[in-house]
Amino acid sequence: MAEQVLTASGQACLQALLKVWFDFDLALSKAPIVKRLEQNRLSQQDYLKLLLNLRQQVIEGSRWITRCASSFNRDYADVRSIVIGHAKDEHQDFLLLESDYAACGGELSVIQSASKNIGSEALHGFLMYRASQENPIDLIGAMWIIEGLGNKMASKWAQLVEEQLDLPQTATQFMRYHGDNDEQHIAELYKLIDRVATDELSIKAIVRTAKVVARLYILQLEEVDSDN
Repeated sequence: MAEQVLTASGQACLQALLKVWFDFDLALSKAPIVKRLEQNRLSQQDYLKLLLNLRQQVIEGSRWITRCASSFNRDYADVRSIVIGHAKDEHQDFLLLESDYAACGGELSVIQSASKNIGSEALHGFLMYRASQENPIDLIGAMWIIEGLGNKMASKWAQLVEEQLDLPQTATQFMRYHGDNDEQHIAELYKLIDRVATDELSIKAIVRTAKVVARLYILQLEEVDSDN
């Protein structure tokens, strides 16, 4: 992976992001819903709750990505084009989550009317705030965490869900899709890292945002078991 980033400053940024990912991965395994999944203790109700909570985050995802794209000026037109393509690819991902929810016996009206949990509220608020700043290159760090989760974990989680709950792949379409497709987005992120991680200040901003998003994503998963 590192060989895809060519500049010295890009390499420095990538190494820092890999450290953030390692810490995120460790924290992820401690989130109760993930722990039950990885210890073969997931119930169908657990999976329905996970889908419901992810849907509220995902439906807002295209909003902050689109806002991010619109905040880049002409000097970053190439970055804007890549980010717009990313938003186009994923702006209807929430429909996959709704389909998975229904395939598991959930009522569409329930998942469609549910509110964001505390972690999702915090994550969305932070991302929209950062996306509203001029030339928000730090959001490359956010994409690193969110796309990395799809690339590294989604296929594994889909298989675990199917095995534990005896479900067909039609009930894990969201995870399957991201497991199959987020590698392309990661490759685009390498290009963006080379493009925008040009000095110590930009690297620091990207890494800090990655850390914040990682922490808030864990909070979102922890809140899956909450009634709030």
